[in-house]
Amino acid sequence: MCPGQKVGKTSIRIKPGQFRLVYLVHDVARLRRTVVDKALKPLGITRSQWWVRANLSRFSDEGMMQTELANAMDIGKVALGGMPDKFEANGHVVRTPDPADRRAKRLTLTDSGVKLLTAVELRAAALNRVMIRGVAIENVLVTEETLLLLLLKTRLIDMDRNVETGGDADDAEPGRDY
Repeated sequence: MCPGQKVGKTSIRIKPGQFRLVYLVHDVARLRRTVVDKALKPLGITRSQWWVRANLSRFSDEGMMQTELANAMDIGKVALGGMPDKFEANGHVVRTPDPADRRAKRLTLTDSGVKLLTAVELRAAALNRVMIRGVAIENVLVTEETLLLLLLKTRLIDMDRNVETGGDADDAEPGRDY
């Protein structure tokens, strides 16, 4: 999007430089969430439910306790809410006793849950291909490298840690002002 580009009836004025990248990352993520939620509706699953199942699939052999799942997703147990209960009722998750603590239960995807997750991931992959159609692969790779490896993700993790230890987010790393 170019500075001053019209979107619908409004004209968005973004000054190139300081905040444009962050604004675009946020806006693209918001639009993608909307599109993905609408595209997954026929499968009977939301993006949030997909995210829970995807995280569970990473620990398919041993399963996860609900607190571990919430921590892996960087959300609270309350935010995770009754999703595991709903998944269990639908036959997509099974709860098994934890070998180290019989009072605790581990959540594991069932074959039905894995099948649904596979269908969702295929649909999402197709959407992603359409979303980046016309973008040169070199540009995709540079963007991925920038966002994931070099700048934003690691800097945000550092900023989060700094705030947790009583500092300010903007004191996490002196240097270049993005």
